[in-house]
Amino acid sequence: MNAILRVAAATLLLHITPVVVLIKRPAAVQALLPGANAYFQRDLHLSDRDAHRLHEVVDWSPENDVLTFYLGRSGNADVGTLEFVRVDTPHGPLEVAVGFTPAGAIRDVLVTKATVEMKPWVQDAESAGLLRSYAGLQPAQAPAGAAAVTGKTGSLAVYVAGEVDKGVQRALTAYSLFYRPSATRS
Repeated sequence: MNAILRVAAATLLLHITPVVVLIKRPAAVQALLPGANAYFQRDLHLSDRDAHRLHEVVDWSPENDVLTFYLGRSGNADVGTLEFVRVDTPHGPLEVAVGFTPAGAIRDVLVTKATVEMKPWVQDAESAGLLRSYAGLQPAQAPAGAAAVTGKTGSLAVYVAGEVDKGVQRALTAYSLFYRPSATRS
């Protein structure tokens, strides 16, 4: 009984609400890899050294030290790549899907999951133009979605935009450090 009370107290302190799906993964894949008629999953198992490097660069450790990229092709032509990135916040997790063009620039970004509490903040940030701010971003550039929506929406939406920036930066870093398009060709 004591353990149950501790869990309940921790939940109240952290006030984490259930996670809701904003965009289902299949819909995100189709939106971020337009024109693809074949899809492939590529799991990269990071060595301890590479996992440590990623943690140092963007303060992130992917689950089980595995990076998963989804590739889209139309015939023999690459359409692009995408990655789903989880960002843990004091309000619960967010999931951000980042789509890349074959040239390595960001095609588009979607927020696919958020907590019930954060959902309206995400929607407000998106309405203020958050997702448009990432298009064309190159791996060497830093995302500035929070700056793009500052003054156009409330402080909680700007906060969420900063968390989305973290997810986009993690995807950019993982893509630039570990994704090798030439190694994915059959």
